[in-house]
Amino acid sequence: MGRRRGARGPVGAVYAWVRGQSVKAKTALGALVAFLVLAVLWAFVRNHNHFFVASEVVHSAGIIVLIYKLTNHKTCSGLSLKSQELTAIFLAVRFYCSVIIEKDIHTVLDLLTLFSTLWVIYMMRFKLNSSYTKELDNMPRYYLLVPSIVLAILVHPFLYKHHSRFLWAFSVYLESVSVLPQLRLMQNAKMVEPFTAHYVFALGVARFLNSAHWIIKVIDTGGSFLTGSSSAVFWTPAVLVAELVQTLILADFCYYYIKSVMLGQLMRLPSAHGMRDV
Repeated sequence: MGRRRGARGPVGAVYAWVRGQSVKAKTALGALVAFLVLAVLWAFVRNHNHFFVASEVVHSAGIIVLIYKLTNHKTCSGLSLKSQELTAIFLAVRFYCSVIIEKDIHTVLDLLTLFSTLWVIYMMRFKLNSSYTKELDNMPRYYLLVPSIVLAILVHPFLYKHHSRFLWAFSVYLESVSVLPQLRLMQNAKMVEPFTAHYVFALGVARFLNSAHWIIKVIDTGGSFLTGSSSAVFWTPAVLVAELVQTLILADFCYYYIKSVMLGQLMRLPSAHGMRDV
């Protein structure tokens, strides 16, 4: 994907202006944009559960992009098998908890997303293994699994099913960091394959929608939602922090993704100096 000259002009001028700002100014601009988006969502979306449904739909759209890549292009280059496996783990755990606790639309969406993720894993492991860059996918899984387990033991909700409280918390914590192996792989490769970039961007949007649900709920309750019940003294703030962490993890990538799409450029991720485009 080369440069489209027509993408220059107003878009290029805006980007050049933003790029010339200090890090502090860029951070403030990003926070302002996020605040404006949250304000729009708060004004027009009355049922907060719609955020979760929209998040699952966006995540599914990202997986559809992966399915297209794997079936049409016959390659899994640029994809992290470890991220997919971690995603399957937290989806399986969350589906189990959802069956016990909720049994609603989220249960169905989690099951569909889990099946799609398992299919991606199958294709990467057995059908397209020759194109999998294992040497670049080098973040150990236990770096993320062990802290998630420890946090789940320490901070979890109070549910009537004793074991479910730990499992639910584990799925929340693992989800917040499951994308890290994918980001590490792209950083190691330096070049971001377009379909992979679309998928990771979809994850970023999905994470933002989840965060929006919790932030708006806190705003609507004047902050009392954070400490409104004994089960929420530590758990609800922990969930909010987990959602914000995963959103911030992907925020930088999403910024450069949007910029590269608007300017018609292919993304590159230098290993030490952040993200940029060529």
